[in-house]
Amino acid sequence: MILFPAIDLKDGACVRLTQGDFNAATRYASDPVAQAKIFEDAGAAWLHVVDLDGAKAGSVQQLALIAAIAQKTTLKVQAGGGVRHETDITALLGAGAARVIIGSLAIKNPDLVRTWLRHFGGDKIVLAFDVRLSATGLPEVLTEGWQEGSAHSLWNALDAYRGSGLQTILCTDVSRDGMMTGSNRSLYAKIQQKHAGLSLLASGGACSLDDVLALEAQGLGGVIIGKALYEGAIDLKAALAATRGA
Repeated sequence: MILFPAIDLKDGACVRLTQGDFNAATRYASDPVAQAKIFEDAGAAWLHVVDLDGAKAGSVQQLALIAAIAQKTTLKVQAGGGVRHETDITALLGAGAARVIIGSLAIKNPDLVRTWLRHFGGDKIVLAFDVRLSATGLPEVLTEGWQEGSAHSLWNALDAYRGSGLQTILCTDVSRDGMMTGSNRSLYAKIQQKHAGLSLLASGGACSLDDVLALEAQGLGGVIIGKALYEGAIDLKAALAATRGA
């Protein structure tokens, strides 16, 4: 399992949101490149970068900063936020990103995203599905930086990509994001049951080494760790050493 330390970019700094609320951002580091190097020195191989300004604006805003991180570290960067056009994918890959994350369009225009999967390859694209559970437990996919509902369930969204070449998905339970309450392992188990061929990255709520190890035991492809690293609840070096993906 891959551990992805996370850097969320807002106004050129590293921040974390609480449940996707742009008005509830905590600033952790003013130099994202320096923060990326800290993760690199701890032994990380991958880095998860989200352009929050891009997610809100609907267009990539932090390309130069993402390029600087990719160029000044050895980290493999998966980056997203505001990806709406093929040129955005080309630009991010050209800037040094190893994979590009596509969020809102994955639910709004699956036909277009399927053509991108064929063009760029499933190894270059990660589809991110941010969900909020209904009272009955149905995961509804949110869009536009978690600001809008889509009226589509995660299950319908994933069914649209059968046979598309999709390899990796990222799923965030937004109710747990930044809350330090643990990952929604039951949701991930349901995804694994319904779509066993996909590599699943967990996001939202990872708060302890035990949580990370439980996700690894569950067979997930990776886990995104953000606030728990910045708050000191998880030591990245120790977590890497404790997992088989170290």
